[in-house]
Amino acid sequence: MEINRFQGRSLAVIGDFSLEERLYLFKKTTELKKILSKKKGEESEAFRINNGDFGVYEVFLESSTRTKESFKNAAEFHRVKISSLDAGASSINKKESYADTFNTLTGYDNSVFIVRSKLEGVCRWLEINGKMYARRNGLNVSPSFINAGDGKHEHPTQELLDEFTFLERLGNNRDSIHIALIGDLFHGRTVHSKVQGLQIFNKVQVDLIAPTPLSLPDYYIREMEQLGYKVRIFESIEAYLNQNTIADIWYFTRPQLERMGDDILKSADFLRDKITFKREYIEKLPQETTFYHPLPRHKEHPTIPSFLDTTDLNGWEEQSANGKLIRIILLGLVAGKLGSDFKPPSKPPEEITKSFIEDIPIDENRPVKRYTEGINPVSNGIVIDHICRGDNRRDIRDHTARIINVMKLFGKGGEWITASREDEKMMKGIIFRPEREELSPSEINKLSAIAPGATLNIIKKSRVVKKLRLHMPPKVYNLDSISCSNPDCISHPSHCENVPPEFINTAGNTLRCAYCEKEHTFKEIWK
Repeated sequence: MEINRFQGRSLAVIGDFSLEERLYLFKKTTELKKILSKKKGEESEAFRINNGDFGVYEVFLESSTRTKESFKNAAEFHRVKISSLDAGASSINKKESYADTFNTLTGYDNSVFIVRSKLEGVCRWLEINGKMYARRNGLNVSPSFINAGDGKHEHPTQELLDEFTFLERLGNNRDSIHIALIGDLFHGRTVHSKVQGLQIFNKVQVDLIAPTPLSLPDYYIREMEQLGYKVRIFESIEAYLNQNTIADIWYFTRPQLERMGDDILKSADFLRDKITFKREYIEKLPQETTFYHPLPRHKEHPTIPSFLDTTDLNGWEEQSANGKLIRIILLGLVAGKLGSDFKPPSKPPEEITKSFIEDIPIDENRPVKRYTEGINPVSNGIVIDHICRGDNRRDIRDHTARIINVMKLFGKGGEWITASREDEKMMKGIIFRPEREELSPSEINKLSAIAPGATLNIIKKSRVVKKLRLHMPPKVYNLDSISCSNPDCISHPSHCENVPPEFINTAGNTLRCAYCEKEHTFKEIWK
C-alpha cells in the first residue's frame, strides 16, 4: 500500500505544513464539522482511524489542560490506543535522554507523540532521531511528533486552529487580514507561530500591542517585514485606540510575567494595565470586531475581562471548540487515514545553489600582489585576508583569535589589523601562515563558516597562485566547535542530549538554529 503524503509526518513548527497542505486540512475540518453538527455518525466513520493497536502517546512535560484534553478527545474520536506520560514520574526528569525515552516508547507500538516541553526545538530533534530509529529497526513509517508547545518557541496546532477560525470569520476569503496581537508577545509562542502562519492570507497587516518588556522579539518583526506584512507597533491598547486604523480581529495572550524576573514583577500592574481591555474602550471599536484568545485567561487579571463573555466580541469560545476538530483531522492525516486524495501543486523548479566558495581568477596581466609579514615576503603558505572587514579593532582581534583556535592555525606566522586598500577607513584582519600546507576542502568549508567575507590566498614562490573568496554556507553543521546560544534549546550543551548543532543561513545572512530557530550572527555560534 502506498504511503500518502501526510503519513508519518511531524509538525514541529507551522511551516512544516505547506500552505496547500494546511488548506487541505481546513477543508477536511470543515467537512467533519458539518457532519458532526448534523449528528450523522455513520458519515464520520470515514474520518476515524479505528485501530485499537495504533498508539497515540501524550507526553506533557509542562502543565496543560486545554491542549492535552483537546488531543485526548481527538484521539478518543479515532478509537485508538491512548497513553500518557506522567511528567512527575517521567524518566526524562531522572536524567534519561529524550532520544532514549521516545525510542523506547516507539518500540511499544506507538506511532504518534504529542509533546509539550520547556525545551525548545524538541520535536525537530525527535523527528530526526525517530527517522534514524525507524531505519535501524526496519519500521515502514517513522513515528510522528506533534509540537504541543515548546518553551517560548512555537505552538503550531494552536496556529492551525487559529487560522481555521480566522478563515471562518472571514467567510474563507484569503485576500487579506488585519489583526492586532496583544499581550505578552515576547513569551507568546502562539504569536510566534503566526509569523509564518499568517502567510495563508495574501495581504497581511499586523498591529503589535505590548509594552516594551513584553514586545515581540526583533527577529520575528524582521521576518514579518521580509514576508511583506505591514507591521505597526503600539505600547498599549489605549494608544492603539487613539489612532484611526483599528483591526477588526484582536488576538490576546496571557502575560507570563513570572518568567521575567523580580524587576518585571515589580511593575506587573503597570504592564497588565497596558494590555487589558476596559469597558470604556468598546465604543471605539469597529463594528463586527471579534476577540480571540488561546486560553486560559488569568482568573485574577484576565486581559479579556469576563463581562465581555456575553457580547458579540466573544470569538474565543468558538475558537477553542475548533481545537478538537483540527486535532482530529491532524491525527487522521499523520496516521495515513486521511490525505490520499490530496493533490499537491506541481513540483516547483529546483533551486540552483550558488557555491559559497568563489574561485577568483588570477589575472596574469595585473601587477603581482605580494603579501609580506612585516618586511619579509611570504614565499610559500597561506594568507587569510579581509577578516571581519569594517568591524572595530577589538572585534576583529577577538574573532581573529577565534579563527586561529577553531582552525588550529597555530605555529609560525602572525596576525595583523590594518586598513583596507579599497577604503582606508575600513579595518580588516589578516592571518599569515608561512609554510602552511594548503587547506583541505573540508577545512575551507569550515573557514567559510567562521570567516565569511574573507579571502584565502594560496602562495607559492612569493606569488598568489589561488584566491578563494569565502561566503556563508547554506548550512553550518557537523562541527564540534559550534553551539546554539539559547540555553532553552534542546541542542544546548547544558542539557547533555548530544544533539548535533545545526544552523541554516537565512536570507538576511544570519544563522538560524535548526531546532529552536534562534538567530545568530556568524560570530555567535562558535564556542
